[in-house]
Amino acid sequence: MLRKSGIDALKALLELALAPEAWRSTKELAQAQDLPAPMLEQLLLRLRRAGLIEARRGRQGGYRLTRAAALIPIAAVLEAARLPESQPPTRQEESPADLVTRALEQQLQRSFNRTLEQMSLEELLFDWRSAKASQEDDGGLLIG
Repeated sequence: MLRKSGIDALKALLELALAPEAWRSTKELAQAQDLPAPMLEQLLLRLRRAGLIEARRGRQGGYRLTRAAALIPIAAVLEAARLPESQPPTRQEESPADLVTRALEQQLQRSFNRTLEQMSLEELLFDWRSAKASQEDDGGLLIG
């Protein structure tokens, strides 16, 4: 359902969302999320063009979110990360079963897209922090 480029984009933005005011280099982001730096650089360029992150050059430069994680819909991230698709193949004559199953696929895709439009990066960040805490030695138990 999710393309690798979309998953990698989400990983990079989650890393940026941990410290939204900090500028993070491509190298830092790649190491933190175990992503290849050249591929990540291209992905960050697409995210910048979509207005989801901003870039700054220089020693203190890097990338950061353009707005709060709560204001970044998952759908926008996945759309920005998507590579342009080639022309779909021309369809032969379709049977009634083909038409019905294609209509089902379209309906499921619309439902999926609505869900992604309603979810924000902040929701994923919360889930990520919870998952990370549960892997810690103390089981992620917060006391006090």
